[in-house]
Amino acid sequence: MVGARTAGADLTGRYLLVLNEDLVDDYDRARAAVQDLCGEEVTSTRDTPLPGPPAQATLFAELGVAVADLSAAQLAAARTDRRLLGVEPERVLRAIDGSLSEEYLRGFRDAAQFLHGQVAGAAAVTPAQFGDTAELTWGLQATGVADAPETGAGITVAVLDTGLDLGHPDFAGRDIEARSFVEGQTAQDVQGHGTHVTGTACGALAPAGGRRYGIAHEARILVGKVLGDDGSGTDADILAGISWAISAGARVISMSLGADVREVSTAYEAAGRRALAAGSLIVAAAGNNARRRAGNPGFVGVPANSPSIMAVGAVDTALAIADFSAASSTVDGGQVDIAGPGVDVFSSWPRPRSTNTISGTSMATPHVAGIAALWSQRTGATGQQLWAQLVQAAQRLPLPASDVGSGLVRAPGA
Repeated sequence: MVGARTAGADLTGRYLLVLNEDLVDDYDRARAAVQDLCGEEVTSTRDTPLPGPPAQATLFAELGVAVADLSAAQLAAARTDRRLLGVEPERVLRAIDGSLSEEYLRGFRDAAQFLHGQVAGAAAVTPAQFGDTAELTWGLQATGVADAPETGAGITVAVLDTGLDLGHPDFAGRDIEARSFVEGQTAQDVQGHGTHVTGTACGALAPAGGRRYGIAHEARILVGKVLGDDGSGTDADILAGISWAISAGARVISMSLGADVREVSTAYEAAGRRALAAGSLIVAAAGNNARRRAGNPGFVGVPANSPSIMAVGAVDTALAIADFSAASSTVDGGQVDIAGPGVDVFSSWPRPRSTNTISGTSMATPHVAGIAALWSQRTGATGQQLWAQLVQAAQRLPLPASDVGSGLVRAPGA
């Protein structure tokens, strides 16, 4: 999927331990349980700053999840331990920039047209053809952002990705807190993906290049580098970022990352539940594993297939489903929940280029995140209530709900 994907299901050799709910709010018991299971000292996000994945076991106290090395005997014991909801291997995720060839993009538009006779929900509308103007990207036009009076002021948005070009002129003077969870690396983005998605979610009202591409342009931005300069990151990096974002008061957590894995991750579902309970909504890219022209609809992967994480699909400038955008799967939580603009999306990019146009469900996700910040500013909604407002306000499209969920995300007042 765009943002990150596994290559042959690469694993780190460590394991994620998901604690029972009765331990999550009892810190001392939770830490003692992890130490008992792994037989070594346990660091914790509660009392230790984590610049990157430490060598020893780590407890993400806000999530009720730990990562640890386990021997074969310890692993066997953990899998039957009643203190745990689950044990799963830690994966390595690899970032990609979301770029798709012009030939590839041209092909899916025709292939998607037959879907227009199928309706995702009530009050479906006939899609229009959008395009970038000198003032606005097509995505901001389609979602009604320019007509919304909200700016994201007072709302904290966390973007967990490859970091941000911290010297980019379009982010000058903004309230930004940046932190790297990748050992030995700063939060500076050299890959590009993180700068692009941050630009869509929270870019400037009046960027230096002229065309507005950012949504919540007065939001406080948390930049969590969970994918490294080579585009790779582990589950522990990402979970550390989620834990930090929740603790820092993020109303919205945008994650354009994941893996093409059908099974729901117990660890990410636990993180999603804890985030909602804390008033944070996690939105994640549904995935780019579809090839619809070839008859392959793909499937929503980890972590977007977690029931407590909002899965975002992608539409093009005609509001047709993108050829690459993953369809809902049959696992509990594997449905696409909402859609956003994800084809030919113009946004910020590390200097000297400064801007770039790319495609993917990664590009659709920050549209939803930024608009979620606008809704939270307008209504004060958080967590599950904010989720409900987004899906209720979505524009119904003549497409299957399995592709676009409730429809196209829409800004308040649009």
